[in-house]
Amino acid sequence: MIGLILNRLVKGLITLLGVVTVIFLLFNVMQGDPARMMLDQNEDPEQLAAIRHNLGLDQPYLTQYFYYLNDLSLVSIHSNNTADYTYFDTNKYDGKALFTIGDFTIVCKIPYLRESYQKQGKPVLEIIQETFPNTLLLALSAIVIAFILGIILGIISALKKDSMLDRFLLVITSIGMSVPSFFAAILIAWVFAYLLSDYTQLNMTGSLYEVDDYGIGRHLTLKNLILPALTLGIRPLAVITQLTRNSLLDILSKDYIRTAYAKGLTKKQVIWRHALKNALNPVITAASGWFAGMLAGAVFVEFIFGWNGLGKEIVNALNTLDQPVIMGAVLVIAISFILVNIVVDILYGVLDPRVRE
Repeated sequence: MIGLILNRLVKGLITLLGVVTVIFLLFNVMQGDPARMMLDQNEDPEQLAAIRHNLGLDQPYLTQYFYYLNDLSLVSIHSNNTADYTYFDTNKYDGKALFTIGDFTIVCKIPYLRESYQKQGKPVLEIIQETFPNTLLLALSAIVIAFILGIILGIISALKKDSMLDRFLLVITSIGMSVPSFFAAILIAWVFAYLLSDYTQLNMTGSLYEVDDYGIGRHLTLKNLILPALTLGIRPLAVITQLTRNSLLDILSKDYIRTAYAKGLTKKQVIWRHALKNALNPVITAASGWFAGMLAGAVFVEFIFGWNGLGKEIVNALNTLDQPVIMGAVLVIAISFILVNIVVDILYGVLDPRVRE
């Protein structure tokens, strides 16, 4: 079991290194000059040079890449020269110096995701801490809705096999899997928050907390979670419904199910005690995979509904070319995806000893 955990962790770290490399190449090598973006039209040569030096952009790309890895690392190497980019400035890095070797200091710190170009030098980690919990809440709400409704509808569809209700559910779930999230968001917002707003009392846009008309304080507004969570959960709901139906139908054809009926158990007892428990294995697998994907898929949903999450922050950063925010947000989503998959793999090892081999 320890070997399985170490194997998944090593693979996760290799994947993470690949993600970091791709992010660096996309937003540093292929993008424009951040110094010019920050100064906009005021392109003073001395200011440009000073900004490039402060950001480490006056170095070759390979050196910049190692600077980026050094910033992200929990244990990093920093210069003792105050003029160097890697100087251990406690106002910039949140960490503690361990020991000094010559002109360098070894530091244990929180990963440094750099600072926003557009938000007056606000640390990217702070921006992510403010927005990521909202995205996490949205993804959790969506997967809970999808999981509960998907299992219920899947059971109904399996028990009513080949009926009109079964065919109707198959058509609806097929549509749900094929509809793009941005189109579903617009359609749901228009129907439930515009056409039916007098009955639903739901808003077209809004986040978890809203500021009152006087700007005095924030108020928890849980109803703003309903529509984005429903929209984000449509596709996994459709997948879980069909998986539950097909898996349950397969289990119900097994010999031990017929034996259970022969022993005098009722249909309800057979479903809940024997069939459903075994039929849920592929459903749990799909749900865990969809949860990781939701963190990335929430971008359009958050932007359309005005949900103040990491996805909306990414869109805003793309509009303003705020590279550190984009890089940090994409990195956090990638780490979340990797961690979820590692946890799922380890759970497989616990449940199925064959995976450990």
